[in-house]
Amino acid sequence: MRKIVLLLLLNVSFIHAQYSDPNFPKPSAGYGSDGNHTVGVISFTNPYFTSKNIEIYHPSDISSPVPTIFYSHAYGGNNSANISGVLNFIVQKGYAVVYVPYQTTGVTNNDRYDNLLHGFTKAARDYSSVIDTTKVGFLGHSFGGGASFTLAKHCFDTYNWGSAGRFIYALAQWYTLNLSPADLSSFPIDTKLVTEVFDDDITNDHRMAIDIFNNINIPLSEKDFILAKSCTVSGYNYIADHSVPNTSAAFDALDYYAYYRLLDALCDYTFNGNLAGKDVALGNGSTNQVTMPTGMLDLIEYENPPVIYPENNYTFPCSSSTNPRESFCGLLSTEDFNNKKQLSIFPNPAHNNLYIRNKSEILCKVSIHDMTGNIVLETESDDKLIAIKIQNLDRGVYFVKVNNRAKRFIKI
Repeated sequence: MRKIVLLLLLNVSFIHAQYSDPNFPKPSAGYGSDGNHTVGVISFTNPYFTSKNIEIYHPSDISSPVPTIFYSHAYGGNNSANISGVLNFIVQKGYAVVYVPYQTTGVTNNDRYDNLLHGFTKAARDYSSVIDTTKVGFLGHSFGGGASFTLAKHCFDTYNWGSAGRFIYALAQWYTLNLSPADLSSFPIDTKLVTEVFDDDITNDHRMAIDIFNNINIPLSEKDFILAKSCTVSGYNYIADHSVPNTSAAFDALDYYAYYRLLDALCDYTFNGNLAGKDVALGNGSTNQVTMPTGMLDLIEYENPPVIYPENNYTFPCSSSTNPRESFCGLLSTEDFNNKKQLSIFPNPAHNNLYIRNKSEILCKVSIHDMTGNIVLETESDDKLIAIKIQNLDRGVYFVKVNNRAKRFIKI
C-alpha cells in the first residue's frame, strides 16, 4: 500500500502551472518552441470509468484529420490538468492527443490496460474527422510508459494504425505487462522509439526501460535511449526525477529542452519525414540532440544503455514478482557500467565476427546466450583483442557473458 500511495502523491499534485524559469526562456524557434494552433477539447463519457471523461485535445483551426498521439498517464494522474502543459504544446504544433483516464483503485492492471485500449479505439472510431490513425504516436509516463508498448503493438497489428508513420515515446516507465518475447521481436520495424529516464528517479528501476529497449525489434537507427540529469544553475535546481515533466510548481527548461523539444522533433520526423527532426529526436548523440542550455548538464544518449544504480535504489525494482519480465533483470547488472572501461564489446549489430577488447589482461571466459538463456557459443582467451566467429549463429538478439557476468546485449 505504501508504494501505491507514493505514486498517487507524486501524480495528483501536478496542478496548473506556468513557465517560470529564472535562467532560460522557452525556445523561441525550432523544435521545442510553442506552436500557433488553437487548442480545442472534445469531451465524452468513458464507458469504463464513468466519473472521468475521455478527452481529445485537437487544433480547432484545422478542419481535417491530424496525426494523433495516444497518451497513457501515470498511476493516479487521471486528471488531464496534471499534464496540461504537454497537451497544449502538442496541439499548438498541429497534432491531436487522446487522453483516457483509468482507475487508480478497485481494478487490476489488466483492467487499466483494457480501459486505455477501449478509450483509444472509441475515440478513433467516433471522431475520425479529427483523428488520423495512419499517423500515430503512443506517449506515456511511468505506468503509462510501460503500457504504451503493449497498447501500440495491439493497435499496430490489429488496426494497422501508423501505416504512414508511428512512434513510441516512453518516460520513466514502469513494468510492461502482456507483452511476450515474440511480441517484442515482431514490432513493425518502421516504428520510431525514444526511451527517456531520469537520473534522480528513485521510483522506477531503469532496468525496466533498458530491458524493453534492448529487446524490441526496432533498428538502432530508429531508437534512442536518453538519460536526463539534474543540475543547479544560479541557485535554481533542475531536478530530473520521477516527476518530470514538472507541472506541480512551474514549467522550466528541463521540461522544454529535455522533453518537449525531443517530442516535437520526433513528431516532425515520424509524420513528415523531416530528417532535421530525426537529428534531434533520434540523433544517436548528435549535438542537436543532447545539447541543453549553457550551464545545464547535457542529455546522455545510449545505444547500449548501462545500469548505473543497484535495484535497492528504487521503490519498484526490476526483480519483482509484479514484473512479468523479472527473469530478464538478472541480465542487467551495475557491473556492466562499473567495468565497462576494462572490457568493450563490438560491433553491435555484429555480422561475421564479434570482438572483445580486454584491457585488464586477465583470462576471459566468454559465453553467448540466446534469449532463453541457452549457451550457443563459448570460448576463453587472455588476448587483449578476442575475435569470435558468429557467422553460423541465427539472426536475432543475444547476450554476452564475460567471466559468467552479464555484459551486453548484441544483435546479430
